[in-house]
Amino acid sequence: MNTAQQNFQIQKRLTVIILLLFIIKVVAWYLTNSVAILTDALEYTINVVSGFIGLYSLYISAKPKDKNHPYGHGKVEFLSATVEGTLMIVSCFVIIYEAINNLKHPHQLLKLDFGIYLIALSGIINYIVGYYSIKNGKQNNSLALIATGKHLQSDTYATLGLVIGLILIYFTHYAWIDSAVAFIFAIIIIISGYKILRTSIAGIMDEADDDLLEKLIALLQQKRTENWVDLHNLRIIKYGGTLHLDCHLTIPWYFNIHEGHNEVDALDKIVKDNFGNSLELFVHTDGCLDFSCKICSKQNCAQRKSNTVQTVTWIVDNVSSNEKHRVIEN
Repeated sequence: MNTAQQNFQIQKRLTVIILLLFIIKVVAWYLTNSVAILTDALEYTINVVSGFIGLYSLYISAKPKDKNHPYGHGKVEFLSATVEGTLMIVSCFVIIYEAINNLKHPHQLLKLDFGIYLIALSGIINYIVGYYSIKNGKQNNSLALIATGKHLQSDTYATLGLVIGLILIYFTHYAWIDSAVAFIFAIIIIISGYKILRTSIAGIMDEADDDLLEKLIALLQQKRTENWVDLHNLRIIKYGGTLHLDCHLTIPWYFNIHEGHNEVDALDKIVKDNFGNSLELFVHTDGCLDFSCKICSKQNCAQRKSNTVQTVTWIVDNVSSNEKHRVIEN
């Protein structure tokens, strides 16, 4: 089972749990008649919808490459996360409307003790499931799973505030607290929805992942061999759970095709050993030129034109650049 298929199976389990939690929240609202719990249940309908959207997106992303999608179908996960973030923000308008309406026309609250128990239980389950989703999403590079997990965990924080509000209502009998909790709930959801939208749009626009680049480049710098004269034009593009890496590797110009291929294989093995099979590597080899001698640390090179002046330490700024002519002054 490949990474995309694993993500799909995880999302299936998450969707079932989300449906069960939604039922718990509806029962809690029915028992209490609380507008705060109602808004919690209304917001959770977004979880249900986004759960099915995420499931479908992971089903699509798990499909193999084809003629029309040579890089696979992973980009659909960004669209899934965009829909989820948008729905989260839209749901806040419903929550705010209900909270204002409750201030004008307060509802009588019933059986708050049962409601508190049910909502607290759903919050605990939410956090555990959200942690599980985020952990697997980061491990498998799945934005859909990460988005679902963050959404569930943001619900947990909101649920904690909701439980505190319900406890205050239970002991003080101040009905306005119900609406105040709903307003706070809406703010938390808006912030979480914005973060998910920001991440998904960055993925659609192929925005550079600086943390990932730094981690990869530091690894290559650590494992660097003397035959790797230089590295430049390194780029990473995410397609759902698959990472595509392009780079140019400068090697001694006199290497034959087999020797050059061996260097690429060595680089590929280092990357795969640390990032798994979810990363596809495309390496273009450049033969070194006369100016390369100044930055080359290769020993016993019969073709050397000048002494080594400085070995370039690979960092994001110089490896991501498409400039391969390193100018080193004597």
